[in-house]
Amino acid sequence: MYANGLTRDVTDEVQINFNNASLIQRDGATLRPAKDGETTLTVTYQGKSKQVPVRVNKAGKERRISFRLDVMPVFTKLGCNTGSCHGSSRGKDGFHLSLFGFDPAGDYYRITRERPGRRINLASIHDSLLLQKATNDVQHTGGKLTERGSDLYGVMARWLEAGAPDDPKDVAEVVDVTIAPGQMVLDGKGTTQQLVVQAHYSDGTVRDVTGLAAFMSNNETAATVSPQGTVTAHKRGEAFVMARFDEFTVRTQAIVLPKGLDYDQPDFPANNYIDNHIAEKLKKLRIRPSGLCSDRVFLRRVYIDIIGKLPPAEKYRSFVNSDDPKKREKLVDELLDRKEFVDIWVMKFAELLQIRSDNNVNQGLSYKATILYYNWLQEQFASNVPMDEIVRKLLSTSGGTFADPATNFYQVERDPKKLAENVAQVFMGMRIQCAQCHNHPFDKWTQDDYYGFVSFFTQVGRKNAEDPRERIIFNSGGGEVNHPVKGKPLPPKFLGGKKPNVKGKDRRKVLAKWLASPDNPYFARNLANIVWAHFFGRGIVDPVDDVRISNPPSNPELLRKLGEKFTAYDYDFKKLVRDICTSRTYQLSTRTNPTNAKDQSNFSHAYVRRMRAEVLFDTISQVTGTMERNKFKGLPRGSRAVQIADGRTSTYFLETFGRASRETVCSCEVKMEPNLSQALHLMNGDTVHKKVQQGNVIDRLLKQDKSVPEIVTDLYIRAFTRKPTKKELNRVTKQVKAADNKHQALEDVFWALLNSKEFMFNH
Repeated sequence: MYANGLTRDVTDEVQINFNNASLIQRDGATLRPAKDGETTLTVTYQGKSKQVPVRVNKAGKERRISFRLDVMPVFTKLGCNTGSCHGSSRGKDGFHLSLFGFDPAGDYYRITRERPGRRINLASIHDSLLLQKATNDVQHTGGKLTERGSDLYGVMARWLEAGAPDDPKDVAEVVDVTIAPGQMVLDGKGTTQQLVVQAHYSDGTVRDVTGLAAFMSNNETAATVSPQGTVTAHKRGEAFVMARFDEFTVRTQAIVLPKGLDYDQPDFPANNYIDNHIAEKLKKLRIRPSGLCSDRVFLRRVYIDIIGKLPPAEKYRSFVNSDDPKKREKLVDELLDRKEFVDIWVMKFAELLQIRSDNNVNQGLSYKATILYYNWLQEQFASNVPMDEIVRKLLSTSGGTFADPATNFYQVERDPKKLAENVAQVFMGMRIQCAQCHNHPFDKWTQDDYYGFVSFFTQVGRKNAEDPRERIIFNSGGGEVNHPVKGKPLPPKFLGGKKPNVKGKDRRKVLAKWLASPDNPYFARNLANIVWAHFFGRGIVDPVDDVRISNPPSNPELLRKLGEKFTAYDYDFKKLVRDICTSRTYQLSTRTNPTNAKDQSNFSHAYVRRMRAEVLFDTISQVTGTMERNKFKGLPRGSRAVQIADGRTSTYFLETFGRASRETVCSCEVKMEPNLSQALHLMNGDTVHKKVQQGNVIDRLLKQDKSVPEIVTDLYIRAFTRKPTKKELNRVTKQVKAADNKHQALEDVFWALLNSKEFMFNH
């Protein structure tokens, strides 16, 4: 590790010495036991040294070959049990293995018992199809996977020579897997780094399994990884390299820089801890951040993000003309105290909680229950109830869906499996659905983890109330879901945690206490990431509800710190919002420089973001003065679209611009991508055109005896929070004055501004 942040693999250049070399057999950088004893390994390079204690035990005893510990990893390494091969749901060419080896007992049976004498031949082991297919000596759809005499071939041959034994019941299990180095900063194309993967077993032993691990890179443009675990740098960028062994997947980060890149660290004054972590990551990437945005850009940006509105003209003038050095911080504090701030976050969590009426009240929410549920959520946010208290209430409450609206959480979804999946996705950001049928192929979750988590929700009881639209939610005290492989229910187990004592307790309350607590680090980080994504247009983990090993955070240190701060703030996310909005990072310009022009994940500049459907509709209503004409089901006239309680209530405009239908908890329900339908509706639909006419903004401005340049300037401030440039003002004024109908020409200008990208996007 060099002072400039670069790393280099110098394994082949170091000096290696042992106090007692007779204990070790050395083959390059690989060590094997020679005889029992203890010694010290000293590694020296350019005046630096590192000492490692070495203990050799049972050197003269050959370890028994194991199907689970030795043979199963070979299948994963060679790709035999992947979804595209024998690990598919129906297998391949008549041979079926469990996906990534989630069912070792079943795999052992299918290899040794399903077709006796066909797949293995103990009388002549090298004639076994298990070996002949792998070497392609017998035609194999998957082609040649290994050579005779290779280490992987030798493992399977040794197992067959031993009689293809099954493992004893007390065979050691893998309890953890580690990968080194934890991070690489590679200097130029062609630079290599050898990875080392170690497995830690339940009997206390540690094993180098680099040769048995399966490797992959999530960005092969930047860095590739060989089957042997050698990372090779290519183009400038960032890649995460993953290694899979047993049921574990681990990752490491590879940052690739141009060879000998000149870089002067820029001055990046930190407003708070957020800026420190961003600056540290940008330093590793050799990226220079953009400069600060202007006051008028910040004003518009923070208004849209915090309260979903545009700043009024008088606020624009006072803010831009103010010389108060603290004016940005004061503006953030002012907006956080506005009721509209609550409306924005109630809307976002109403999406996550799927607050939506259902025509079949036996399977979902009645309209009355929907309104009560939404109003309850609004009361929680308006009272600034901490998020951990809200979540604990949702998960543990019992009673009638009218009398205690939080119980509607268990009426929206009734299937225990879906409940478990939704809770994991909404409150921890994890999509565990894959683990229902097999171990997760790209994360650490197993079938045991999945069904252990489902067990928290199997005893939720429901019964009818006096009102046919209402249900009573209670703890039934009974009911289980069987594990599909083990054929029996598993005891409740926290995701990534321990098995709690639930005897005689409401399992939901046990889960709720753990889930929304510091004991569960995923909770605070996930909610912090959701808040972050709202203000930057993408999460530190993105999508925000797809946290997994193979989708790592772009800045794990920052995400960890945000989670810690959120916890320290007693889950008051208003304080977290203040940290974000007052950070220098949030206030960066969208204008890029040559080093950060292609950066889309490290927040070196602000990202241009289209306003979400509800906010766009409300801002059009605001600037045209037609808010009082808006009428949505269940709301008084003049309400905003962000206040719509029922996910089923919508309009053509809101649907076209991607409003969430709240049918699932997926963050993908909110569509932010521009499309042709949106453009056509803005240009030819009746929303903008009608509102421009109904609002009579042009009439009012003309009645004030304002000149054409003054009216044009007013319209620009309304729509863009800026004055027109001299060129814009002259051109538009000239066109309006040349028109036969000045009133119509000004309406056309207003219409054009509302149809522009500058209006529809937050920048």
